Amino acid sequence: MTQPKNLDPFTSPKTFYGAELRRHREDAGLSQDQLGERVFCSGAYIGQFESAIRRPQVAFSKQFDDTFHSGEHFQRLCRLVHEAEKHPEYYADAAELEKLAKTICEYSPMLVPGFLQTEAYARALSRATQPLASEEEIERHVKTRMDRARQLLDPTGPKLWAILHEAALRITVGSPEVMREQLLHIAEIARTRGALVQVQPNSAGPHPFMMGTVLLMTFDDAPSVVYSEGAHSGQLIDDPALVERNQESYDLARAAALSPEASQALIASATKDYTTP
Repeated sequence: MTQPKNLDPFTSPKTFYGAELRRHREDAGLSQDQLGERVFCSGAYIGQFESAIRRPQVAFSKQFDDTFHSGEHFQRLCRLVHEAEKHPEYYADAAELEKLAKTICEYSPMLVPGFLQTEAYARALSRATQPLASEEEIERHVKTRMDRARQLLDPTGPKLWAILHEAALRITVGSPEVMREQLLHIAEIARTRGALVQVQPNSAGPHPFMMGTVLLMTFDDAPSVVYSEGAHSGQLIDDPALVERNQESYDLARAAALSPEASQALIASATKDYTTP
């Protein structure tokens, strides 16, 4: 069972939510398993809320309020947590699950996957997609992306597999210098086995994931999920049938992609195109 040892409730809204949930549960004389039975989830799931591992959810917050007769206390705290999120609302739940994932497989049709991006690439991309945002907003977004990359690429993080379409190598984001640095960065991560990287060449033709980014996540003790993202929107999918279909499509993308070695060669070739004579 997950125990929130030495949890400082004032570190963030999420830790305060977890500490409050633990306090109310213990005051009611309930174990994590017993509370889980009342709100239809596992005791381990309750432990993840209390440890600030998992992001609070509106539906569970209402059930906690009903169980503890606490008015809208947990619902208000839930809104506070959501408002303080670094990630967009549509991506926040997926961001939480990434921290728990055993493996993450990503397909990116047009851009370099976020966890492979350099700071310069992320900054140029943010400025292009948010032209009215302030420099402060841009830098906050870049920092969040770099923090995510460090977490995922840490040796203790999930196993990573990225398939990117050749278009991601050819579309200039920022400048030729930014792109050259970016492609060298991808090659270095692949070379040091920080992630398994494949490129799907233009010659592979149409494919199921042409319309947006897709992430497949597996876990040690929970069913797999899929996160799909388009422009300014995203969807977390846990329906087993849809997860299976996405897994089949990802397997097809793997088959159509170049081998890791051939992908490295294509990345090296594209890098030369951005080299100033």
